[in-house]
Amino acid sequence: MPPALDGFYTCLSAPCTLRILRAADSLWYLPVNVPGDLLKTSRVSDVVQEDTMLRAVFIVFCLSFISLFFACSRKPNDDVIGRDIETKVSADPQTQDSQVAVESKQGKVKLTGKVKTPAARQQVEKIAKAEPGVTAVDDETTIAPPAPQAALPPPPTFSAAQKINMFVYPKNNQSRDQQLRDELDCYNLSQRQSGVNPEAPPPVAPTSAAIAAAQQEAASGAQQAQGGRVRGAAKGAAGGAMIGAIAGNAGKGAGIGAVAGTMRGGMQQRQTNSAMKQQAAQQGGSQVQQDYAQAKASYDQGMNTFKRAFSACMDARAYSVK
Repeated sequence: MPPALDGFYTCLSAPCTLRILRAADSLWYLPVNVPGDLLKTSRVSDVVQEDTMLRAVFIVFCLSFISLFFACSRKPNDDVIGRDIETKVSADPQTQDSQVAVESKQGKVKLTGKVKTPAARQQVEKIAKAEPGVTAVDDETTIAPPAPQAALPPPPTFSAAQKINMFVYPKNNQSRDQQLRDELDCYNLSQRQSGVNPEAPPPVAPTSAAIAAAQQEAASGAQQAQGGRVRGAAKGAAGGAMIGAIAGNAGKGAGIGAVAGTMRGGMQQRQTNSAMKQQAAQQGGSQVQQDYAQAKASYDQGMNTFKRAFSACMDARAYSVK
């Protein structure tokens, strides 16, 4: 066997480092065999050059083959295989809800755990088989049974929509029991979201008796004018004195004027107080009616808000609400 091939096969049977060193060493120091009759000719240099080129080619070929050999013969890392498969299963939309454990021994993978559907089980096995370094897949996963549905509560015995004077019609042929459940759910949800209690009684309009009572209370509390008689007496006395002075008796004229002024001042005071009471009574009655109007507007606004919330909820559940 040529020395070059002998060194090449030696490198395949030696440990990793020694293979390369021995192959390179054996090829580098190949003897140059030149026939004796050629030593006397000019072709000696050509033979030496050809032998050197062959030596270099063998070195490159041997090193390349060794690198390829060790790359292909490298054993897979079982820990890496297991982690990669679990990561891919968790990221896949079809299998991300599965609970799968992966065990790898020398590239042989064992899958255990639960998956949601048969399609998810097939996808998990497909991911495992596609993992580099896997030589076999033992799929022992099971399909988890669907979670039992909770028993539905009994339907309400009343229509929540009718409590707020609304009409509901199913769009998808929902049963009567389902409609009653949905109405009650939306009724309670709308109350929480809007903060409006639809069962609160509306404000009551004031009766005529209530308005009269408010007017009387406002009139009794009205401000009263005072001192009208005194001021009238003073003004009357002054005027009477002037007239009496002309007649030659100022004192008598002042007395007569004071009496007349007192009567006139008292009458004007009574008229003023009566007008003030009447005005206060009107304001008191108007205030009662205004308070009712504001309370009614606030109540109506709250009910409109509640009904909008109820309609939106029922519409989302495929009902027509009017």
